[in-house]
Amino acid sequence: MPIEITVPRLGWSMDEGTFSSWLKKPGDTVQAGEPLFALESDKVTMDVESLDSGILDLPPDAPQEGATVIVGQLIGYLLQPGEVPSGTVPKPAPTGPSEPAATPRACRVAAELGVDTKSVVGTGKGGRVRERDVRAAATEPVALRVSPAAPATPILKHDIPLTPLRRAVAMRMMEARNNTVPVTLTCRVDATNLVQLRKQLVCNYTDAIVFVAARALKDHPVLAGRWAFDRITIPNTFDIGVAVDTPRGLLVPVIPDAANLTLRQLTVRSKSLIDAARNGTAKPEDLQGSCFTVSNLGAYDIEAFTPVINYPETAVLGVGAIALQPVVLADGQIAARHQLTLSLTFDHRVTDGAPAARFLQSVKQALESADLLKLAA
Repeated sequence: MPIEITVPRLGWSMDEGTFSSWLKKPGDTVQAGEPLFALESDKVTMDVESLDSGILDLPPDAPQEGATVIVGQLIGYLLQPGEVPSGTVPKPAPTGPSEPAATPRACRVAAELGVDTKSVVGTGKGGRVRERDVRAAATEPVALRVSPAAPATPILKHDIPLTPLRRAVAMRMMEARNNTVPVTLTCRVDATNLVQLRKQLVCNYTDAIVFVAARALKDHPVLAGRWAFDRITIPNTFDIGVAVDTPRGLLVPVIPDAANLTLRQLTVRSKSLIDAARNGTAKPEDLQGSCFTVSNLGAYDIEAFTPVINYPETAVLGVGAIALQPVVLADGQIAARHQLTLSLTFDHRVTDGAPAARFLQSVKQALESADLLKLAA
């Protein structure tokens, strides 16, 4: 009996993905465990291994590169010698001058792009309109692809298609807005020791702040908790997410058990995870499970901002730019000192302002402490 090939779920939040390519050709013999096709979720692109052995057979509507597929969707078959899969022969396309047939995927894409499928020339069997036909028609002048009876809806010249990652980020932001009561606290930090630490240990500012914040969470664990309606759950380990700008968009690689790493260990681990996120080789498990997130926009000369909670976490720490500013010292003298603004957004359902302020105060004191270099060794 033919074995069905379906779209797997690459992460707990994945409902659909983008089909990248088949790694085998129809008629190829496939062994269990061999890479069969590449699939892009909202966060990563992975080679999906075959669960079974057999001869690859693709139905006429098998997904092509760039097609959107849903979790569980049937996309192909594995056959044994002599087997013919049922359901691989397409149904005859209905004929008629005014209503050529279109695949469900083509209809969905046509609705998104404002294309009238009645005016699209299909390249599938029997003239069936496929997704690629719709996308090709979308690049033609509106007058050539919209029926005269339908009002022409202009497609803006600079429309930017939504990628799966962009949709995932949007959904996460909406979840944060709809399911949290966010409050943001800010404080200014004397970053003199932090600048010196970076020079001596050749680490970046984000790693040093993650290092300090992870240890502060040990004394203020509620900031790493999660709202569970009848209780607040506190994690066993403090796995810290780091917001990273990548060519595909915003990703948050997670540093496991960051509170128990030395700064050197954390720097090595962080670099490996961030490099993987930026070059597209991160694994799903590297991008989930964080209990607290650090977001640094200082490299873009942003002094302060209101970071959005990485739901379902409770808090996120925003890091601004470090800059020399005039400061009044304890003896009344004015001197130029490196200053840094930290912004903590937290869910007021989980904790109150004072506990959140004490956590931020702990981070500030640790960064300003003369023992910072000793603690980070």
